[in-house]
Amino acid sequence: MDILTDQAFFRSFHILFGIAWIGLLYYFNFVQGEYVKVADPDAKADVFKKLAPNALWWFRWAALFTFLTGVILLHQISVRIGTEIILGATMGTLMMLNVWGIIWRNQKIVLGMKEGDAAVAGAKAGLASRTNTLFSVPMLMYMVYSVHGGGVDISMNAVLIGLAIIFAIEANAIWGKMLPAITSVKAVITSSFVLAIVMKVITDLM
Repeated sequence: MDILTDQAFFRSFHILFGIAWIGLLYYFNFVQGEYVKVADPDAKADVFKKLAPNALWWFRWAALFTFLTGVILLHQISVRIGTEIILGATMGTLMMLNVWGIIWRNQKIVLGMKEGDAAVAGAKAGLASRTNTLFSVPMLMYMVYSVHGGGVDISMNAVLIGLAIIFAIEANAIWGKMLPAITSVKAVITSSFVLAIVMKVITDLM
C-alpha cells in the first residue's frame, strides 16, 4: 500500500494533531487566560517564563501539522469536496495562519522574547485567539463531513455567503477589535455554536 494514498493513515494523524491544537486553543482561552487575569504577579511571571512558551511550542506545531495533513487529505478526497469542506477548510487554514502570523508573533513580545509593546501585542494575540475559538465549532462541524455523510455538491451561493462571513470575521481579527460577542469565555463559546448553526442553515438552504 502506498502510504501517500492511505487516507486512514493521514486521517488518524490529522485528528491527533487537531485534538492537540484545539485542546490547547481551549486551554489558552478558557484556563490559562482566565488564570493570568487574577494571578499574583509572581505566579503570572512564572507562567510567562516557564509554562506559556512550552505550551505555545506544542500549540503552533500542532496547528501546522493539522493543516499539512489536512492538505494531503483534501488532495485524496478531491472528488468528494463539497460546500461544507470548502468552508471548513477555509476556516481551518485561517486559524493556522492566525496562529503563526498573529498569535505567535505577538506572544513572543508578551513573553519578553522579542522587543515591542507588550500591551498592544497581547491585545492582538488575544483577538486572534478568540477569533480562532469562534471559528472552532463550525470548522470542526464541517470537517467531519468528509467521512460522515457530507454532501459533494457545491452551492456557489452558500460558498460565497459563507466565505463572506468567514472573511469578515477574519478581517476583524486582523484590523478590528475585541467585540462583546467574543470578549468573555461564555460569550465566545455561545457565539461559536451560534456561528455553527448559522453556517449550517446557509449550507442546507442555499
